[in-house]
Amino acid sequence: MNEAKTISTLNNLIETCKDGEQGFLDCAEQVTDKGIKSKLEERAHRCAEGVRELQEQVKQLGEEPETSSSTTGTMHRGWVNFKAKITAQSDKSILEEVERGEDIALKSYRKALDADLPADIHKIVERQYKGVEQNYKEVREMRERATSPRSPR
Repeated sequence: MNEAKTISTLNNLIETCKDGEQGFLDCAEQVTDKGIKSKLEERAHRCAEGVRELQEQVKQLGEEPETSSSTTGTMHRGWVNFKAKITAQSDKSILEEVERGEDIALKSYRKALDADLPADIHKIVERQYKGVEQNYKEVREMRERATSPRSPR
């Protein structure tokens, strides 16, 4: 892959991570369960770390990295916030939106992994992809617990 395509791929992933970071923070503000809130904030922090790592790679390639989220991500967050204001959203429905966002992130990372990235960058993207998979799994588990009736103690 030529350098320009590598930079473009990295910048797309930066936007994806920025979308995730802001999405996790926005949803953390809306949930009522303090444990879920804490986990979403932790995921936002992980996304921010991913952004910094990818931005550093772009800088090493001699370009200025992306610094903002995608238009699609901004629109999705706007929809989630609007929906939250006009409906009584449960933690479950908020987690469904987070899960949807993580599914989109997984697709972005798969696309990047299918590209012909330099080996060192591919390694970073692959490691981050595994983190997104873990986020997706944990969000799905939180959502499933939010919908399951609590068992008597």
